[in-house]
Amino acid sequence: MPKNSIVPGAGNQLPSTSRGTLLILAGILLLVGTLTVSAVLAPSIGQTDASDHQSLTLVGSQGGGPGWHEYGSVYLLNGTTVTWSELSADSYFDVTKTENGTVLAGFMDSGYASCGPYESPCTRTGFRVIDPQPNPRVLSEYSFPVRTSKNSEVHDVEQLESGEYLLTDMEYERIFTVKDGEVTWQWNASSFYDAPPDSTTTDWLHINDVDVIDEGRYLVSVRNANQLVIVERGEGVVEVINKDTTDSNDANCRKSGQLTDYDGDGQIRCGDPTVLDHQHNPQWLGEDAVLVADSENDRVVELHRTANGSWTPAWTLERAGGVAFNWPRDADRLPNGNTLITDTLNRRIVEVNESGEIVWSVQTDRIPYEADRLPVGESVGAPQYTTDSESNNTLSDDVPVLSLMLVGLRAVIPSTPFWFREPQLGLIILSVLSVLVGIVDELSR
Repeated sequence: MPKNSIVPGAGNQLPSTSRGTLLILAGILLLVGTLTVSAVLAPSIGQTDASDHQSLTLVGSQGGGPGWHEYGSVYLLNGTTVTWSELSADSYFDVTKTENGTVLAGFMDSGYASCGPYESPCTRTGFRVIDPQPNPRVLSEYSFPVRTSKNSEVHDVEQLESGEYLLTDMEYERIFTVKDGEVTWQWNASSFYDAPPDSTTTDWLHINDVDVIDEGRYLVSVRNANQLVIVERGEGVVEVINKDTTDSNDANCRKSGQLTDYDGDGQIRCGDPTVLDHQHNPQWLGEDAVLVADSENDRVVELHRTANGSWTPAWTLERAGGVAFNWPRDADRLPNGNTLITDTLNRRIVEVNESGEIVWSVQTDRIPYEADRLPVGESVGAPQYTTDSESNNTLSDDVPVLSLMLVGLRAVIPSTPFWFREPQLGLIILSVLSVLVGIVDELSR
């Protein structure tokens, strides 16, 4: 018998694969399999054929990058083609075209020397007047210094018939008007909500939108309270949409250090998160209807006033083109009855009909905040939907920690595929942990 022959039962054994190697291989297979299968099964997303849709769309882009404040822009789309852009601010937000052809844009920018109580250089926020033709340029700005560039921005500005400009302000949590650079009126949210000693040190209410309903009456989005309030000049809050009716909702508004029972009475004003959850950019459709980008529910919702005066979802939409919305921040009902939606973290703007079918879409390079279809923009009063039969009413089942991680990932890496969501992130984390544990196991042998 040859010397090297293997004799059954003689104690000879084939080499075995170590536990560490198996863990490394399993992690790599899980990583590759997750990305490959998700990409193959994902629906298509992107731009529709512009040849049959030459409408003009004005876009305010927050941009992205670390801290979310880089690469801000205002630009005009003709169909899906960018015809001009203005890029001089760290971030731009709500945009509105005026009757004289200029564009109003809420903005935030850094590097200012004039800083009031804060150390120079500092961040300032406010609004800019942009002349788009022939070459886009900033004609003027109204701004004021803020403590930090995070959650202290002016997100919205509207021009009033009086010549005043109406603004939101997250630094001092108010809405106010200015004319010739001077404040002419303001409503402080501390007159209605339980306020901290200094609103500039915390992201308290995050007031992010104000629209004129009619003269002296304004619709205000109080994001962190899950509420819309109607404010009248001289009267204050005259109506609340999504009223606080139970303490069971309070945890939703307390997260991340937002609302707190500062006065110790056991009460905070927090609306039902199944109706609205940290919303943006409501549109007043009429006395009994409002359209809202219901951001943290990842849907667009039309609320109708019921016979008892409460507001309830009458139409909702959670996806378009087979792709679930990812933190939408604007929805406008157009005169033709369609709805224009800014799907922020999917980096797309879509126009859908009442059934939710896409009639136009565009993929954006960076994170968009808001879009207006010209020449009308966001109108007061628009067609209302009356049926929910084609909508998907199931609320988002996102995992909060993973959702927060995804927001940061998409801000830093805008090219993150739209289909990379919480399940994919969870599996990728699991695969990386498997590889790391395998490597440690191998090194410890």
